[in-house]
Amino acid sequence: MTGLKGTIEADHIPKHKYQLVVVGLPTLDLTYVSGIEDTLDVVDLPDRTKASGGRRGPVEMTVRLPLHHTVQQAAMEAWYREGQDPVLPTYKKPATLIWESLTGTRVRSFSFPDLFVGKRVTPEGEMSNEGEMTETEWMLHASDILPI
Repeated sequence: MTGLKGTIEADHIPKHKYQLVVVGLPTLDLTYVSGIEDTLDVVDLPDRTKASGGRRGPVEMTVRLPLHHTVQQAAMEAWYREGQDPVLPTYKKPATLIWESLTGTRVRSFSFPDLFVGKRVTPEGEMSNEGEMTETEWMLHASDILPI
């Protein structure tokens, strides 16, 4: 007897169809979004077992934005400056990461109530490269990720 381990539905959500919507910024056309770990504190009990500590930690993600998207790059630079001394009260922004199915009829979203930029990595350059797209990498942080 043979069995299927699983099936892919016709209107699945692919890895490449997503967008990051940040309040006050243009919609970001990212080329990469890292996985986002959402973890509970774990405590070691006297009997050497583990248990939930009950609290969740903050989250972070790495994203990449093409360097030739000048309007979006300028928005990211301005947002990054908001978190630098003197820190503006607007440096934390609500945001939503949206994943769409192939037809757009199914959506899976995650909300960040207070996303902010914590790091920028400029692109590398290499003379032997014949035209690969250049991207800036950004590290984003939030206190929480909420499934919508």
